Formats: sequence, structure tokens, C-alpha cells
Amino acid sequence: MAANPQQSLLSGLARALVQAGRIKEADAEALLTQAAATKTSFIEQLVNTKKASASEIARFAADTFGYPLLDMNAFNDGHIQKTAIDRKLIALHRVVPLHKRGNRLSIAIADPTNLRALDEIRFQTGMAVDPVIVDESQLAPLVALLSESAEDTLKNLASEDINLEFTDDESQEKTDEASALEVDDAPVVRFIQKMLLDAINDGASDIHFEPYEKSYRIRFRTDGILREIASPPLVIKEKIASRIKVISRLNIAEKRVPQDGRMRLVLSKSRSIDLRVSTLPTMFGEKIVLRILDPSSATLGIEALGYEPAQKALLLEAIGRPYGMVLVTGPTGSGKTVSLYTCLNILNKPGINISTGEDPVEIPLPGINQVNIDDRQGLTFPVALKAFLRQDPDIIMVGEIRDLETAEISIKAAQTGHMVLSTLHTNDAPSTLTRLMNMGIPTFNIASSILLITAQRLVRRLCTCKKPLDTPVEALLNAGFTESDLDGSWVLFGPGECERCKGTGYKGRVGLYQVMPVTETIQRLIMSNGTALDISDQARKEGVNDLRRSGLLKVMQGLTSLDEVLGSTNT
Repeated sequence: MAANPQQSLLSGLARALVQAGRIKEADAEALLTQAAATKTSFIEQLVNTKKASASEIARFAADTFGYPLLDMNAFNDGHIQKTAIDRKLIALHRVVPLHKRGNRLSIAIADPTNLRALDEIRFQTGMAVDPVIVDESQLAPLVALLSESAEDTLKNLASEDINLEFTDDESQEKTDEASALEVDDAPVVRFIQKMLLDAINDGASDIHFEPYEKSYRIRFRTDGILREIASPPLVIKEKIASRIKVISRLNIAEKRVPQDGRMRLVLSKSRSIDLRVSTLPTMFGEKIVLRILDPSSATLGIEALGYEPAQKALLLEAIGRPYGMVLVTGPTGSGKTVSLYTCLNILNKPGINISTGEDPVEIPLPGINQVNIDDRQGLTFPVALKAFLRQDPDIIMVGEIRDLETAEISIKAAQTGHMVLSTLHTNDAPSTLTRLMNMGIPTFNIASSILLITAQRLVRRLCTCKKPLDTPVEALLNAGFTESDLDGSWVLFGPGECERCKGTGYKGRVGLYQVMPVTETIQRLIMSNGTALDISDQARKEGVNDLRRSGLLKVMQGLTSLDEVLGSTNT
């Protein structure tokens, strides 16, 4: 029987369906014509006219053309390579980049016979393309999400107008270049706004804009971990840098030295987010880091920080005293500022005068007199502290004790009827006392002024998708658990994988704390020039948990994983 000459007009999936007897030739031609007229796909027309279901077409395509069939319900959306293909190609050809390995890119596609799509993706990415068949009904929402424009995303993320505003009232005139940037770079402005909103919605603490020789990378730090979010074209790196510098009132012509500034993102009439801006000249352009300063983090309340009940009671008792010093210690990014702000919010009452010296002021607190330390203008911590003591203060907060002079004035204030809160960069509570001795503070002054020291770390909190782990008893004992801990009353959990946590297994962070009151016995050790090890041993005898033990308690409570605790604490 001779082949129908008209059938040669059909190709790809349409031809295969006709040859298999799944659809009439005339119907296939009509559907192809309708798809071209409405700028939709052949598969969409098949489904809309109920000639076949999306799942039937997917199974047929996989069997006929020999490609793997993937159920997207079993695939973690967080692993999608969002920036591997230009969003215009994603929308045009209805494809989703799934996985990169070496020089090969797997893409989800409903019609693997769309050779134009495969060729254009191969040309744009410079990679070999491996098609994976996906049900059109599962593919459509992902295509819509990935191909969404920055402007559309902004409209979806915020119900009210988004404006970037300056944080100060300085009468700084904008240059002609700066004014031109505001008018001409509207797409760049929208892109930056989208990045800021995405970061805030993700709960990120920092945004990194990083130029390299042949690429440009944007990363968010979420729950303490950096992850790549976008890779915009390298040619816009100067526009992004200039626009951010204009908004934060930095010198856009200066690209040879680091600069610091601030900007504000107004989300609504009742909520705004401040951002601290830092620029750094690198080999291939200016790297810019934005620190997100969300005021809501300062009003979480002490219950949300993760203190154990006994630790919370010790801290509240110490800051409630009329005078003395309370120190919060830990590395950068361990949550010291949030802990201090939480204490200040507890103490902030109409009858109390509170002054703070910070470098810089991160979050404005109503009712508290906050001073921005500026070494270049001569407003140093010692200068601010001396001024505070003439301002009739009840409580003083020093952002950081960096040198002997600041330490001496702070301790003098604590000894003369003021409550002083401050931070130091030390590893644990006992080493804080020896650090002050090494700075040159007399042991008598240390012993008589410091009431309590809190050392802290932040670890990632397990998501609700957490799963129980079967771990050998020996491994648990080596980690620091005691035999009495392993009584079977609790379950060891590890990270799972779900949409809420984007496949990481973690969502949010929780604090680990070592809260050490300076008791009379520890005071005597300080006076006799005891070492950090001596003080640590005595604190342990008095029931003070070190950071590792505090972390193990969080593991027993199912709040975090053992890997997180082991990775952030020493034995």
C-alpha cells in the first residue's frame, strides 16, 4: 500500500502519533495549524482538544524515541539549574534545565522532536544536551516560573509599591552621571530590586555581587551557607555596581578603594529593611556585599534565641542588676548583635536612659540613643564612651571592645553604677577573661566588674522534613554524649529534603550558648592569674555547659543535626 503523500508534510511527534494510529492525519494537521496560529505547542492543542492526555503523550514519546521519562513530582525543584538557559529560550521552547554534569546538560521537555529547541540550547550553552521527557502538565508551571520577567516577579512578591530610599538626610547633590543612571538603567534597577526581595523572602543575611574574568555571580547567604542564585551577563557588572553606589550615596567615580554605605528598601508603610553596603575593588571589578538588617530580628524575644531555661534565667538575672558588665562573645556572624539587641529591648523602659556606640548602627531601636562610631571623623569608641558618661546613662552598650582604652573606660563605667553590655571576639567564655588580662586590664578590675559572659554560635535548624538516623553508639559517645544520655528517650535526626527547605534539609538557625556567671570561685581564679583552662574546669564543676554540650542538648531535642554541632564546636 503506497504511503499517503500528504503524510510527508508531518514530522516529529505529530508524524509518530499518526503512524502509530493514535490520531488521524487530518486532525494532526489541523492541530499543528491551530498551534501556529495561537502560538502554542502541538501538545497543548492535543490536550486541550482531549485527543490525548499529557501523561499519555509523555509515555508515548519516551517509548517511541527512547528517552527517559521523569515524574517531576519526585524531582526536587531546588536542584533546577535556573540560570543555565536564558529565560527567553525557556519560555519559547518550553524547556527546564534539570542537571549539569561536566559538559552535559539535561533538560526537561515534553516534545523531544523539537530539534530547533535542542539546537538553540546547545548553541547558547555550548554544552551537549540530553533530553528528558516530562509530562506537559508538570512542565508548564515550571516554565512559567522560570521564564517570568523580573518586573512580573516584583509585582507578585510585593502587593505595594517598592521604593529604594536614602537612609540619611544629608544634602548631597547627585552628579549628572548619577541622575542619568537613575533614568537610563530601569532594567538594572528592577533586577536589583528583585534580588533584594528574593533575598528577604529567602531569609538571607547577605547578598554577594561578584565579578570574575568571564562571569558574574550573585550569591545569597541563607542560614549561614552561601549559594549561587543568579549569573547575569558580565557586561552589566558596571551598571549594577554604579546603581548600588548611587542608591547608597557612595562615590561612583571611586573604584580603587573600598567604600561603605547604607540603603533602605521600603516594603510597605509599616515595614522597611535597611541594608549595609560594602564595596571592594578586585581584579575584575568591584565586589559588593549587602548585609540585610531586618528590624524584626531584634524583636524576636529571648525565647526565640535558643537559650536553655537555666541559661535564660542567669542572663536575665545578670542584666537586671543595677551595675556591672555582661559580655557576649563569638566569631563574626554568630548572632552577638541580635542577642545584645534582645537584652536592650528587655531593658528599654520609659524610666531608663540607654546609650549605645556601634560601628555601624545596624538596626534602629526606638527609645534608645544610638551613636554611629566613625573613626575617620574622630568619633571612636573611647570618645563616645566618655561622652556617654556625661549624659546621665543607666545602661551603656559598646558595640565591640577592641582595645585597652575602650576596655578600661567600659570597666570603669561598670564599677561606677552603670550596666554595660558589650562584645568580644573570643572562642568561649573562659578565654574572654584571659583575653582581657592579656589586653592589660588589672585582674582586680576584671573580677569586680564582670557579672556574666555568654559565648555563642549559630547552627542550622532542621526542617520539618527531618528524618531519623541510625548511628552507632560508639560514634555518639565519641561526639560527647554520655552513657546516661543514650537512654532511648530521644531520636537522632538528620536533614531530609523538601520544597520548604529547597532540598537542604535545614530551615532557619538556632543558637548554642555557654552562659558563665563570674562566681566568687572564678573571681579568685582571676585574681590568682588562672588560665582559661583553669576557669573552664571550674565553670564545668559549677554546672556551666560548654558550647559542645549545649549543641548536644539541641540534637537530643531534635532541633539540629549532630553534623552541624560537630562542625561548629570544639570538644
